[in-house]
Amino acid sequence: MGETELCFPQLFNTSCWKPKRPLSEAVLIYSVLSFISLLTASLNLLVIISISHFKQLHTPTNLLLLSLAVSDFFVGLIMPFLIVQTNGCWFLGDLVCVIYTVVNCLIVSASVGTMVLISVDRYVAICDPFHYSTKVTVTRVSVCISLCWSFSFLFNILLLKDNFKKAGRYNSCHGECVVVVSYTVGVVDLFMTFVCPFTVIIVMYVRVFVVAVSQARAMRSQIKTFQGAVTVRAKSSELKATKTLGGVVLAFLSCCAPFYISSLLGQSSSAGFTSIPIESWLFCLNSCLNPMIYAFCYPWFLKSAKLVVTCKILKSDSSDIRIL
Repeated sequence: MGETELCFPQLFNTSCWKPKRPLSEAVLIYSVLSFISLLTASLNLLVIISISHFKQLHTPTNLLLLSLAVSDFFVGLIMPFLIVQTNGCWFLGDLVCVIYTVVNCLIVSASVGTMVLISVDRYVAICDPFHYSTKVTVTRVSVCISLCWSFSFLFNILLLKDNFKKAGRYNSCHGECVVVVSYTVGVVDLFMTFVCPFTVIIVMYVRVFVVAVSQARAMRSQIKTFQGAVTVRAKSSELKATKTLGGVVLAFLSCCAPFYISSLLGQSSSAGFTSIPIESWLFCLNSCLNPMIYAFCYPWFLKSAKLVVTCKILKSDSSDIRIL
């Protein structure tokens, strides 16, 4: 008892207990997590502004990156709520707890759905390049993204609807944020947001990898005619985009798989300095990594980010600047 204290001292009989931490340790933890939260939100906001503002970046693939950046941006915004929980107590009320959980689940579902769409986009671009421009258009991708977010919202509202009837009814003490779903609903959620999407992503990218390798070999042996050279450049750009997005997908799978696997096994690995499972922090870390991958692999991101930071986008006709 000497190493813990009450979340709400005025509610001695019903308050939750939280571990005591040295002041220096608490300041360090909150400073690091706050910096990651700010960095995540800022970098993804740069991606959102860049793709939205510059007309040359309005391509089907970039719209998918925009959708992913929006979900990652919201991750940066909700990370302060996780920081609150690192204290061991929830001070924001039962209704905010449920709303926070819904938003969190919405972000996860939308991110997974966007990753599936990115895999489909790369599959068509590499496996059926001659029909890519007709099959994958800005309008169709916009509709798919809208459906993805709408379905994610409705699915998670239905998933957690019982928790809205009486928020906080599953809490054992004041200062907890506990949201519960039935076993059947949990299994459906696991298959809808992990098993099926991740299977589709892996199968498609394995197919894309096999075709990309065969195309790369064919391009090296292709005769360098004028028409052939143009074709090679087009294919090379798609292959480069596929490699970059493959890195994004791999980072996503690496960071998110532990969360779902722990859910499947009914276990969670708590970090030594917080009451939040380490799997949740891995998911947040992925949202910070994505813009960094763009910065290293996409020259247009660095160029557009510079124009945004220096406020040159405020000039008239700045949206027509050549970025690519």
